[in-house]
Amino acid sequence: MLIVHVAVHVKPGCVEAFKAASLENARNSVLEPGIARFDVVQEADDPARFVLVEAYRTPQAPAAHKETAHYARWRDTVAPMMAGPRTSVKYANVFPADAGW
Repeated sequence: MLIVHVAVHVKPGCVEAFKAASLENARNSVLEPGIARFDVVQEADDPARFVLVEAYRTPQAPAAHKETAHYARWRDTVAPMMAGPRTSVKYANVFPADAGW
């Protein structure tokens, strides 16, 4: 299991549009066979900051995800909404070791 946290800071006035585009991407992403989970979380103290929590079943699944039409649509839609470049951190699943999401 590969878990990726993608941090995004959204420009003022773009929060609702970013959220809508990200929810649409998430709804389609969870239908991909290589994705076990795809969460969109919004910071409580700063609603312009989001983290996408992406759990992939295989090391190849992130590349397959980036080939989908819904990812390309999300990427192109939200790019002008970002206050800065998005960042990502990759994690390996430790517990549960056999997470069968």
